[in-house]
Amino acid sequence: MTYKAPLKDFRYLISKVFDISALSQTDRFAEATPDIFEAVLEEAAKLAEGVLAPLNRSGDEEGCVIRDGVVTTPKGFPEAYAQFAAGGWAGLALDPDHGGQGLPHTLHMMVDEMISTANIGFAMYRGLIDGAFNTIRDFASDDLKALWLPRLASGEVLPTMNLTEPHAGSDLGLLRTKAEPDDEGTYRITGAKIFITGGEADLTRNILHLVLARLPGAPEGSRGISLFLVPKYLEDGSRNAVSCSGIEHKMGLKSSATCSMNYDGARGWLVGAPHSGLKAMFRMMNAARLTTGMQGVCAAEGSHQIVSAYAAERRQGSAPGSSGPGPDPIDRHPDVQRMLRTQKALVQGCRALALRAGLSLDLAHAASDVAEREAHAVRLQLLTPVVKAFTTDAGVEAASLGIQIMGGHGYIREWGAEQWLRDIRVAPIYEGTNGIQALDLVGRKLPLSGGSVVRQFFAEVRADLTRAEALLPEAALGLVALDALEAATRALSACDPLQTAEAATDYLVLFGLVALAREWAGMGALSLQSRADDPDFHDDKIATARFYLTRYLPRHLGHAQVIDFLALKVLSIAAA
Repeated sequence: MTYKAPLKDFRYLISKVFDISALSQTDRFAEATPDIFEAVLEEAAKLAEGVLAPLNRSGDEEGCVIRDGVVTTPKGFPEAYAQFAAGGWAGLALDPDHGGQGLPHTLHMMVDEMISTANIGFAMYRGLIDGAFNTIRDFASDDLKALWLPRLASGEVLPTMNLTEPHAGSDLGLLRTKAEPDDEGTYRITGAKIFITGGEADLTRNILHLVLARLPGAPEGSRGISLFLVPKYLEDGSRNAVSCSGIEHKMGLKSSATCSMNYDGARGWLVGAPHSGLKAMFRMMNAARLTTGMQGVCAAEGSHQIVSAYAAERRQGSAPGSSGPGPDPIDRHPDVQRMLRTQKALVQGCRALALRAGLSLDLAHAASDVAEREAHAVRLQLLTPVVKAFTTDAGVEAASLGIQIMGGHGYIREWGAEQWLRDIRVAPIYEGTNGIQALDLVGRKLPLSGGSVVRQFFAEVRADLTRAEALLPEAALGLVALDALEAATRALSACDPLQTAEAATDYLVLFGLVALAREWAGMGALSLQSRADDPDFHDDKIATARFYLTRYLPRHLGHAQVIDFLALKVLSIAAA
């Protein structure tokens, strides 16, 4: 199957759904005109389709190899990375004061989607560049910035994020890696880390590890964690005391090296203040969470491209109402149509939601009005756990449906559908499991500004659904779901912490379903208005909008009922 970049859908989103030209009216993104967006997307599509996609299956089959601590990536990966770096893709959205191009993150998200859908294993190596760059820029010393930021922006160096240890997963307060000060003004890092993407690879000579560790006498728990910058090679060309002891043999992402790392007195530099490592590291993790959310879109898009082409050609049985001699293509059978339409609803709905978050990220930095910047900053905080969790779960669902659509052919490697399920299944786990994202949403994000942030978001969703209803009557179902979400939000305020935690995942899914209802109602109404411009394209949008609102959105009823039950249980216990 040949990957085809969804440029038409990107153009629809940035020219019709979101007014991306507003970014070029800001001082920060004055050069990011619609023409620049178009040119960059076209070139990224060429890289994705022509260079990266042809390496996807071979990379999955070959995987990575480690010998004597040296990791070799699949054939063609180093050459592809050289093209990636030479094309300036590493620094696309990075600060131009330190070697980046300074283009909007919204554009970067679309470029990254194409790269990841074409070859998600390859994309994993570059996935932390932006987060590492911004973390160093915001927290490191001027000397460290001057040394490393231009190298990250050029792609000369790739970064890693070293959090997890063998005895501790998401609970970073348990980590044991130590950092001892030396007599050179630096630190000696000792400890072991696991699950480190790109901890060792042959794409760049040097690798820049960002490592969490404890200073002597540090407080217990997460308050005693500091962040250190530890390069694979020191400036004098000597090898630092950091090594890869092995790579994981994983279910998927086989072309991405997931490494176990040993630090044996490796020389490191403190980033930020002592004992404030989590604050700095979360700067990196929050960027990674949006990137991970987009991987859900990639899985749904990649799977759908494979299976929709198959379903149009595979003939089997007679479809209801068919008058031909048969057998008919399976995409004429109602249940296959349901699964294909579900994939499309998840791909395009989640893409719109993620880009909405990306636009808030850009405007949080670029809007001329301080109040507007602050509003977008807190909106991004609210949406980040939803984008990360709901969208990666949607990617898993879409990839699983892809196998079902193809039947037995989907379960074998030849067609590529099963690779998507293997590759995406880890996304709901890393960068904070989706359960942790749900706890973050109900515990930290709903209370933002006394609840005014989520209330304002709901008001905007209601206004958009109401406007859409005038053209698309099915949008009324989105209003019903929004009523349920608002009721669930009120119910959670009456719950104790235990019951809130029990309801958290149901609440996040309910939130995501309503957020996508907003996107689909808006897109459906817009396509009804624009149908004459491109009837086939807009008819498909309208049909998918109606499908989502009538066939997928009703899942909200079950999640709302669970939250109601938990809230009533709390109230009945209190009354007793």
